[in-house]
Amino acid sequence: MSSDKDAAKDKEKAKPEGEAEDGDAAAMPKSRFGFLLTKKMLMFVGAPVALLLVVGSVYFFLFTGGEEVVAEGGAPGAHGEEHAGAAEVHPVFFEVPDILVNVASSGDKPVFLKLAVSLELEDGDETATANLELIMPRVIDQLQTYLRELRLEDLSGSSAMFRLKEELLRRVTLAAEPVKVKSVLFREMIIQ
Repeated sequence: MSSDKDAAKDKEKAKPEGEAEDGDAAAMPKSRFGFLLTKKMLMFVGAPVALLLVVGSVYFFLFTGGEEVVAEGGAPGAHGEEHAGAAEVHPVFFEVPDILVNVASSGDKPVFLKLAVSLELEDGDETATANLELIMPRVIDQLQTYLRELRLEDLSGSSAMFRLKEELLRRVTLAAEPVKVKSVLFREMIIQ
């Protein structure tokens, strides 16, 4: 055994100073900046940089640009006023009379809900408003019937407000069928 160790030492002494064994060559850098290009460094630096490039390009393509203003000459992308043929559409709101109902409660004391809403109409002409005025008793009936069934727990929190708004929109849309209602907007909501 000692002769094997002596032979290995003799081999190392016989090599020139710049040479090293295969295992040592992988560990030692070949140049002054070789330590920057090791596999670990590439993984710790290259992977985050590549990830940032991918995320940045996805963000750029999904969330920027896309809408071009058409100039009077018809060339897209030219700056100027919008096309003269396009008419501006203004939203039309219809105010529903205030609704006051008692809400189902578990206690002896009654709980009241006062609700004031506005309806945003899709068709912004006078005929839609006139048609909605004619069927307003049906709309109010649908709203009151639904609101009387609510409990106090159904009205607490922001998610409850969202659900209430969606349910009111569904019921108003059914009640005002010839008129298209785009959304229900809360003007006032008091629980007492």
